[in-house]
Amino acid sequence: MSFAFSKFGRCFSLAMALLLLSSNAVGEAETVRVGVFSFQGDERAESYWVPTFHHLRAVLPQYRFQIIPGDLKKLTAAVADNQLDFIITNPGHYVELEATFGASRIATVQFQSGPDPDSVTGAAVFTSSSRADVATLSDLRGKRLAAAAADSFSFRQAWRELLVIGVDPFSDIGKLVFVGFPAERVIEAVRDGSADVGVVRNCVIEGLIAEGRVKADEFKVISTHLMPALGCKVSTRLYPDWPFIKLSRTSSVLAKKIAQALLSMPPNANHQNWTVPVDYHSVNELYQELKIGPYEDLGRQSLANILWQYRYWLTLLALTFAWWVFHVFRVKHLIRKRTEELLKANNEVRIKKEELEHASRLSLLGEMAASLAHELNQPLAAIANYSRGCERRLEQGGALPEIFHGLQQVTVQAERAGEIIRNMRSFVRKRQPDLRRISPELLVTDALKLFSPLVERNKVRIVFEPSNPLPEVNADKLQLEEVLLNLLQNAVDATEGVLEGVILIQAALINGMVEVSVTDNGAGLNDDAMSRLFETFYTTKPQGLGLGLSLSRNIVESHGGRLWAEKIQGGGASFHLALPLAEEKEKND
Repeated sequence: MSFAFSKFGRCFSLAMALLLLSSNAVGEAETVRVGVFSFQGDERAESYWVPTFHHLRAVLPQYRFQIIPGDLKKLTAAVADNQLDFIITNPGHYVELEATFGASRIATVQFQSGPDPDSVTGAAVFTSSSRADVATLSDLRGKRLAAAAADSFSFRQAWRELLVIGVDPFSDIGKLVFVGFPAERVIEAVRDGSADVGVVRNCVIEGLIAEGRVKADEFKVISTHLMPALGCKVSTRLYPDWPFIKLSRTSSVLAKKIAQALLSMPPNANHQNWTVPVDYHSVNELYQELKIGPYEDLGRQSLANILWQYRYWLTLLALTFAWWVFHVFRVKHLIRKRTEELLKANNEVRIKKEELEHASRLSLLGEMAASLAHELNQPLAAIANYSRGCERRLEQGGALPEIFHGLQQVTVQAERAGEIIRNMRSFVRKRQPDLRRISPELLVTDALKLFSPLVERNKVRIVFEPSNPLPEVNADKLQLEEVLLNLLQNAVDATEGVLEGVILIQAALINGMVEVSVTDNGAGLNDDAMSRLFETFYTTKPQGLGLGLSLSRNIVESHGGRLWAEKIQGGGASFHLALPLAEEKEKND
């Protein structure tokens, strides 16, 4: 029993010892260091935020809150040295802390029945009420401007508004006078005449008037608009109110507890409490426009920095440009190569065409060879007869007139034979097209002279009915003679076996073109032959090459004309050759 009691006593003593230790641990409160920006002095800053810290101590008694006031430089240095857990400062300072140290806002101060917390903070640009020469911000050119510091948020707000109206405070203002914190020093600078104009946070002047430290009519705010909820005059656009900021080293658990405590804070005597953190994007826009703080590099980037910053895009752009240049040169090369190939191919086609035309003429000449030989025999025989007659006259002592007549006949027949040979040589030789004005009647007549031996041999009657007078055409005479000779040769072949073959040649002016037609009374053409008549190498002749009509159509079309065939009812076929007039051809050229 006694053992049991003693054991119970030992357990009770141990429990009491643990309880005492835990109570001692609770008694040792954790210190939370909160920096406060004292733009109007340390004492005023501490007194201003007393309601907030009183509430935090009441809600979170396990923490001891230590207020550390200071100006911007002091607070920034404390953050860098990890001497603070939280900080209450102006919106501009917060943006810089966020960019540099990774700070984040957990709440924004709010005034009950006051303005919206995202449009509260502004700057008041003021001067002495007796200054009639300063009425608007534009009047600040050449004047002396006082501000607490170059990095003060109020000065930067005024800086932005001045730039909007084309006034650069660093070049257009007569002198910038930075007097340091607290803000009352700016008031004193304007009051004692060391500055013409001053800039402070909105509501500072009204607060000093309420304290009796500034007369109500001593200063005037420039370019003002009134904030009815606070009764303050402001010269700039408005920005969010001050945030309660968590620094990156601070525990998230502690930050959550303090945020919950701030949001549960009831309005105090000056109607101050806290709300969820608002958007500070407008402050970032201000710093971006001024190229300061997180955007300072925008104002002083060198070309090398810019090139390095955008190196990936520039590399992509350079590669794209190089590809485009390569593509352009490649396309030009391909076009040049393709053009050369086309020119070469066209030249080869032209040469082949000329060779085919030459072969066609030789083929046609071969068909006419026997008749041409007979044609040449006549003048040669006459030359021989007249020569022998002249020899006999000379042997017999004949009269000179008779011998002279015989020699004349020899000359005539020799010239006739020479003309036949020249026509043959002109017809068969290769040559370039030579377009000249020519009469259609002459064209048909000369072709008939070449073709006449074949007509006599085949006993075919040719009737030529021109419609006089016909206008001239632009033509290569020998090429069109080749066309007419092909048409005449086909007509003669078509009349083979006909009792009395007749070929009718007509020439007339029809629809503004000279139309020459060659019509025969032969066997005619069937539907298959009519559909394939002008195809290359298509022929109905056992020994034909199938080139004549195909080449003839090409020749006529190169002259700007047309060549087509028609069936004649009752037998026969008619081929039509239409050529433009010389005047119209010249206009088209």
